[in-house]
Amino acid sequence: MSRRADRDPTGRGGTPDGSGPTGSEATRDAELSATLAAARAGDDEAFRTLYRVLQPLLLRYLRALVGADAEDVASETWLQIVRDLSSFEGDYDRFRGWAATIARHRALDHVRYTRRRPSIAVPAEEFGALPDGSDAAGLALEAVSTRASIELIATLPRDQAEAVLLRVVMGLDVAATARVLGKRAGAVRTAAYRGLRRLAERLDRSGQSAEGSGGSGATGPAGPDSTRTVTPAPDLTLRDMR
Repeated sequence: MSRRADRDPTGRGGTPDGSGPTGSEATRDAELSATLAAARAGDDEAFRTLYRVLQPLLLRYLRALVGADAEDVASETWLQIVRDLSSFEGDYDRFRGWAATIARHRALDHVRYTRRRPSIAVPAEEFGALPDGSDAAGLALEAVSTRASIELIATLPRDQAEAVLLRVVMGLDVAATARVLGKRAGAVRTAAYRGLRRLAERLDRSGQSAEGSGGSGATGPAGPDSTRTVTPAPDLTLRDMR
């Protein structure tokens, strides 16, 4: 996992131990809660602000659950958020947990649908004449360090991976994570702790392996341009999440 990810991908400085926010985090959450209230009252610019803040987190969470279909599922998530926002009650922290719950349910629906109607691969040449819809923000979210972090988390057992994703990537507290997963707070703490400990062990082994490869032409640990291919474990495909 990259140094940037170690600093907390949420950008909120949160930690998986359930500790409360710092003063600056509390101020930011209060500002976002005010933005949320404005969005509920119909302020389009306030809603766009919420989208810009939350969308990157939802994409990272969903990417570990549904892979390349994350953006499609995120779009479905936002459609439901827009539809039900006027009936939502609570601050930004509760809104973030609510959005994560919707995203998880949409991911479940997506997996069930794709199991019934598998997709058909289309040659890349068929899309040559289509316009490029990418944007700078989307490309930035696909930075190698972040992608590698999410892929590494996705190799954990499903319960640990979801706990880490919701706690570290989405930035939810223990209580909110427990509500999303339908588990007790103690089970969430245990799963997150075990998942983070397992990640640390894997990173430690990877570092030792890189240092030990110096005899084959390397001069030390893998540099920033080196890559590792990590295949997500099948138990994070949501097939058993019912």
